[in-house]
Amino acid sequence: MERPVYRIIDANFNRAREAIRTIEEFCRFALNSESLAGRAKQIRHELSGCIGSLDAARLISSRDTLGDVGVGQKVDHQLSRSDLFDCCTAACKRLSEALRVLAEALRIQNQPDAEKIEELRYTSYTLEKDIVLQSNTAQKFKKVQLYIVITSVLPTEVLFLANKCIAGGADCIQIRAKTVDDDTLFALAVEFVRLCREAGVVSIINDRTDIAVAAGADGVHLGQTDLPVAQARKLELAPLIVGKSTHSLEQLRAACDEQPTYVGLGPVFATDTKPSAPAVGLGYVKQAVQMLERHGIGHVAIGGITSENVDQVLEAGARSIAVCSAVTGADDPAGACRELKRKISTFRGK
Repeated sequence: MERPVYRIIDANFNRAREAIRTIEEFCRFALNSESLAGRAKQIRHELSGCIGSLDAARLISSRDTLGDVGVGQKVDHQLSRSDLFDCCTAACKRLSEALRVLAEALRIQNQPDAEKIEELRYTSYTLEKDIVLQSNTAQKFKKVQLYIVITSVLPTEVLFLANKCIAGGADCIQIRAKTVDDDTLFALAVEFVRLCREAGVVSIINDRTDIAVAAGADGVHLGQTDLPVAQARKLELAPLIVGKSTHSLEQLRAACDEQPTYVGLGPVFATDTKPSAPAVGLGYVKQAVQMLERHGIGHVAIGGITSENVDQVLEAGARSIAVCSAVTGADDPAGACRELKRKISTFRGK
């Protein structure tokens, strides 16, 4: 190969390697995602393997930083970054650009390596998408401390309770109306989403990804026998919070492989909402929270939680608390929400 080709390959290999390292560090330290960081690391190693097949001595000898006319050229706001996500996004763009240049330059003499670089470019596109989805939805769910589940099948009661929970300071509300007809559920979901959006509250639809997407909800919550997370994501039109119920460490490990936004941990205590489900206890909450630390996946403890026992759940490590009948069955749902939020805030302030 001619010397200019080596110079192009050297410059873009360095650019791509630096970019993927930035992406890897964002996944590792900002998203705390072992899975995404591992995928970024794999791209970095495969890229190095491709370039490693070239004559390393000629490649490094071609470098001429002092004589590079591109050094020192600047564009307004070229290095402006507002946060770490912005840094990662810029790195994703640099990576794909560098990989494209590498593929074109390598075609001159090494078609197999050029094709491998092309594969890495498409792999990087998918990684960028997954990083953006996880970062967006994780950030939105991160603020959730009090999560309310409304199980009524009466639209007027659902909206009444949603308004009360919003007034009481709920951070997230899920409607679980399994026996409602689709047309009624959709109309209810549209109004429910509007209420939540105006109040800045996260809106979740149980089970029905299609209804959640069509109504513009923030997310969907899936049970063990519902759609897999990957299939639910194929329906999303915008970043969709996806929750997944888990009742054991085995189910939790499987859920981590699916990479939902958050997992439900429960039922922590016996609950009339799901009388057939055995309580998993506080021990499961402790183990689950520890396991989730390296996956960048949120969680919400659920099942039989009340203002009387919420401190125990928080002490077990739960960051988010989901409540159903303790709020929706209370004489004053807004007051019940306020009391739970007070207890959570008090615990966090210790």
